[in-house]
Amino acid sequence: MHSLITRRVLVLGNASFRKFTTARMTQTNGINGNGNSASTDLLDTPSAYTQKSNKTHKSIDLRSDTVTVPSAEMRKAMAEAIVGDDVYGEDTTTTRLEQRCAELFGKEAGLFVASGTMGNLLAIMAHCQRGDEIIVGRYNHIHRWEQGNYAQLAGISATTLEVKPDGTMDLDDIEQAIRVKGGYIQIYDESCDVEVTSIPDCHMPASKLICIENTHNYTGGKALPIDWMKSVKMLAERRDLKVHMDGARIYNAAVASNTSVKHIASFADTVQMCFSKGLGAPVGSIVVGPKAFIDRARHSRKALGGGWRQSGVLAAAAHVALDHADATIRADHERAKKLSKMINDATPDNLKNKVYAAENDITNMVLIHCVNGVSVQQLNDFFQKHDVLAMTFDARRIRMVLNWNVNDENLETIVEVYKQFLKQL
Repeated sequence: MHSLITRRVLVLGNASFRKFTTARMTQTNGINGNGNSASTDLLDTPSAYTQKSNKTHKSIDLRSDTVTVPSAEMRKAMAEAIVGDDVYGEDTTTTRLEQRCAELFGKEAGLFVASGTMGNLLAIMAHCQRGDEIIVGRYNHIHRWEQGNYAQLAGISATTLEVKPDGTMDLDDIEQAIRVKGGYIQIYDESCDVEVTSIPDCHMPASKLICIENTHNYTGGKALPIDWMKSVKMLAERRDLKVHMDGARIYNAAVASNTSVKHIASFADTVQMCFSKGLGAPVGSIVVGPKAFIDRARHSRKALGGGWRQSGVLAAAAHVALDHADATIRADHERAKKLSKMINDATPDNLKNKVYAAENDITNMVLIHCVNGVSVQQLNDFFQKHDVLAMTFDARRIRMVLNWNVNDENLETIVEVYKQFLKQL
């Protein structure tokens, strides 16, 4: 038995070392996968969310799908909402929203929260205790853009893995990252895939949760492959871990995958979705999962200052957003595909190796790549000067997010500004 354990540990060690050295040698290709030696290391990436804009009433705002303002229908619903103190469980509009979303996602219960960041943190806190560990992609929103709150506020550590261009993580990497269950290393017999023994180890945190993101923001709003999500869920169940999905844009994933949000949610134990992204509501997110999980999350929500009072004012807008979700998302996707093609069609052949828009697997995001002497800041400054607001996403990409405040006429304007930029090159 001892020799089996030793051999297993050595094999894992050698495999991990090979993966590490390969990753270090190839990391300059970055997440773009285009061989342009574009570094995507955090230190080399501008802070996209702190860049100032000169927004006016004439601006075409594509920085995010969070920039929309409530529709007239939403404002009417907000004004007429039946409300009560939600901390006491008396806001019926909010309670209806939580029940509606639980049914929509195929889960037992739901919790209305202020933001996706709060929702993800509450999910991690409900799944883990202080000192536990999550497994998450290096470029996932939970790790990259939520201030390390799982460590800062919840005392939870993370193993971060490389993210592929389609938003997935390598399944072998995930499995090798599972270090400890309840203070024990689990040793498996590869021939029959069963646990052989567990070795007590007080040096490591307990791995409890795998975090995935769908759609994946940093890869350009890619919808995760269904088969991959299924494999992650099977792996988690086999190793007694849970899966949390940062599904801020899960409706985009459902439309892109030609399936339902319930089907996508079935590959995770818990899900967070934003009403204030592609759906266009002004504020709020939902977390769904088992009732006991939601009870723990509700308890922690109060500690984070997230206890609502008359929250139905905001929940009413979320109801309207859900009423029109499918049509809203489909319109954004169509315009994103149209805009990316228009940009590439407008680019002369002699410049196509310097600036181009990605056209594969588009949801509501258009990524313009700037390489070979054309800088993202150069293009983005030109856009802003002409009242087109986009986001400098990293050292080689500009992100444009379609949203319901952008119409077909705006697309023509955007491309005309782009053409003027090209004339300078």
